[in-house]
Amino acid sequence: MTSKNNNSVIFTTQLASDVNALLQGVSSEQLFILTDTQTQQHCLPLLQSEGMLQHAKIYTMPAGDHYKTIETVVDIWKFLGENGGTRHSVLINLGGGVVTDLGGFIANTFKRGIRFINVPTTLLSMVDAAVGGKTGINFNGLKNEVGVINPAETVVICSDFLRSLDTHNLLSGYAEMLKHGLLSSRQEMKRLSSFDATKPDYALLASLIETSVQIKANIVEQDPTEKGIRKALNLGHTIGHAFESYSHATNRPILHGYAVAWGLIGELFLSHKVQGFPQDVLLQTVRFIKDNYGVFDITCNDYPALYEYMAHDKKNAIAGQVNFTLLKDVGNIVPNCIVEKELIFQALDFYRDSVGL
Repeated sequence: MTSKNNNSVIFTTQLASDVNALLQGVSSEQLFILTDTQTQQHCLPLLQSEGMLQHAKIYTMPAGDHYKTIETVVDIWKFLGENGGTRHSVLINLGGGVVTDLGGFIANTFKRGIRFINVPTTLLSMVDAAVGGKTGINFNGLKNEVGVINPAETVVICSDFLRSLDTHNLLSGYAEMLKHGLLSSRQEMKRLSSFDATKPDYALLASLIETSVQIKANIVEQDPTEKGIRKALNLGHTIGHAFESYSHATNRPILHGYAVAWGLIGELFLSHKVQGFPQDVLLQTVRFIKDNYGVFDITCNDYPALYEYMAHDKKNAIAGQVNFTLLKDVGNIVPNCIVEKELIFQALDFYRDSVGL
């Protein structure tokens, strides 16, 4: 799969040999791998099983979204500089969304930009973070507040990594696939809604991943810098990011994909109210999310804080106006919908009713 910008996505079962093939002409002295403590243990041996990758210089950061900070970036810039990094260096980001987001930002800024390859190791990073060119870090209490949009030279997807992924992290990535299905077709939503994440069929999952990545890649190719249709990929994220930020602020951290799933409940409700999104699809999707994702406990007293996070979302063009991507139907996308505070609170009511709070 190759875009107009010649950025490619490779699906492989021969990870080390395929990544080595991408590095022809690169000296081992200029090869760096970024991992975290999880991927260093579970994934790095597979990547380094042959070829020049065995001689790469490795930086291992602590695992977790709370390390996606400017302090971590500065530390890795120093590591690159102190270990001979130049404009001819290549950085391989081996990990989940934190590693690919942060590593992409580092590669785009070190020496004004070096080559980088993403090797996502979680379902979430395969279908979302590693593809599309968004890179960045959290700053000032806000998700992905600082960053650039510039894609990896290549994304190498090896679904073998998913066999060691626990159900919670599998479902976290699957929420982004549900979003892509809603942006695509009822046929794709039917396929996605019948998948059993507790007893995964990995061959089927690999097929669903490839379709999901293609849906996102098609949207990104039409609008690389998010001026128009790419805003569709924000579906579920305005409310979802508010849930996620609030969960960290209240010391109840939740996985990104779970926040997106719960955000989809609220934003499909807004789609129904504002754009006439079909009620039957709304209820079917809500049922799937309720059955698989459980609940993030909020009360009416939490609404003002959640609204403040939405009001400060970087997608808003005008301060104080909350901007949503909504749907008229599956695959019928309406970006740039300004929704009033009262209706957003109704969406939070609907979320609480839907999950049984």
